[in-house]
Amino acid sequence: MQHGDESRTRHETGKGLSRITTLIFAVAAGLSVANVYYAQPLLDSIARDFGISPSAIGLVVTLTQVGYALGLIFIVPLGDMVDRRRLIVGQGVLSVIALVAVATAKTEAILFANLAAMGLLAVVVQILVAFAATLATPAERGKAVGMVTSGVVIGILAARFIAGLLADLGGWRAVYLTSAILTAAMVGLLIRVLPRQLPPGSTDSYAATLRSIPILFLRDRILLVRGLLALLIFATFSTFWTALVLPLSTPPFSYSHTQIGLFGLVGMAGAIAATGAGRLADRGLGQWTTGVSLTLLLASWALIVMLPTSLLLLLVGVVLLDLAVQAVHVTNQSIIFDRHPEASSRLVGGYMVFYSIGSAIGAISSTIAYAQAEWSGVSILGAGFSAVALVVWGTTLRLSISRENAASPKNDVGQIV
Repeated sequence: MQHGDESRTRHETGKGLSRITTLIFAVAAGLSVANVYYAQPLLDSIARDFGISPSAIGLVVTLTQVGYALGLIFIVPLGDMVDRRRLIVGQGVLSVIALVAVATAKTEAILFANLAAMGLLAVVVQILVAFAATLATPAERGKAVGMVTSGVVIGILAARFIAGLLADLGGWRAVYLTSAILTAAMVGLLIRVLPRQLPPGSTDSYAATLRSIPILFLRDRILLVRGLLALLIFATFSTFWTALVLPLSTPPFSYSHTQIGLFGLVGMAGAIAATGAGRLADRGLGQWTTGVSLTLLLASWALIVMLPTSLLLLLVGVVLLDLAVQAVHVTNQSIIFDRHPEASSRLVGGYMVFYSIGSAIGAISSTIAYAQAEWSGVSILGAGFSAVALVVWGTTLRLSISRENAASPKNDVGQIV
C-alpha cells in the first residue's frame, strides 16, 4: 500500500495522522515559511544587483510581508470551503513558479511582484496546520499541531542562516533557486502523502466566510484572549530578533549576517523542546502551560539584557525565549482548534492576523527603542510585552471554569481554558 493510501485509510478509520505524515507536514511548513524570511540577510546584495537605493530596498521585506498578510485574510479561509489537498498542492506549484521568477528576475518590477506573490502563497503553512488539526484525533490534536508548528518556527529561525550561507557560496539568486528545487520536490511528496478530503460542503459564500472570522473571535472570549496573547508573544519575539542584528553587527562584535544567523540555530533548540506543549494541552493543562511559559518568557529578558557583558547568558536567554513563545503558540492553536474544529482554517487565519500585528509592532518599536536606549531599551521593551502577556493570563485565570463543571466548553464563551 502506498503511503498516501495508508494516510487516507488512517483518516477514514479515525486513527488520525501517522507520525511520518505529521513530520512531512512540518517539513513542508518550514520550507514554505522560510521563503518569507530569506530576504532579510540578502538586502545589501539585492540592492547592489539592481542598483536600488538603501531607502527603497526595504520594499523587498515589506512586499513579502504584505503578501503574507493578504494571504492570511483571503486564502487561508478557503480551507474551510474547498479540498485542502488541492489548495495546498496548487499553492506549492505556484510558489515554485514565483521562486524561479525571483531567482531569474532582470527588473525591479518582476522582482517585487514575485516577492509579493511568494509571500501571498507562503500562507500554505497555515493551511497545513489547520489540515493537521482536522486529520488528527482529538486526543492527539495538540501533539500534531505542536509538531507542525515547530516546523514553522524552525523554518523562520533557520532561514536567515541558510540564506546567508547559500548567498556566500553562490550569490543571493542561488537562495531562491535552491528553494524552488526543494519546494518542487516537496510538492511531489505531498501529492503522494496528503489524504484526499471531501470539500467541507459549507453553504456559506466566500464573502460570508470572510465575515465570519471576526465574529468568531468577538463572540468567543477564549479565542479573543488567545489572539491577544499571540499578539503580545510575537511582539516580544519580533522585538528580540529584529534588533539583535544591530549590536552584533557593530563593534566590539562586528559579526557577519551568516554568523548572526547562527543565533537562530540556537533558538531552534528551544522551539524543538516546546513540542511537548501540545501534549500538555491534550491533557487539559493548556492554561497552566501558558502561565509557566509566560513566566519563562519574562525571565528570559533578565539574561538577554546581559548581551554587552556575556554572550553565554544571551544564548541561554534565546533558548528560553523561543521555548516560551513556541509553547504558548502551540497551546493557543491547540485550544482554538478544539473550540471550533469545523472552522479550523478560518480560526488559524484570524489567529495569525494577531500574530502579524504583534510582529509588526515588535519590529517597529524595537528599532526605535535601540535608537533611544540601545540594547537595554530593547530589553525593557521586550520584558514589557512579556509582562503584559503574563498579566493578561493572570487576569483571565480567575475567570476559568474547570472542565468538570463546564457542560460544554465550545458553547461557554466565558471560559478561558
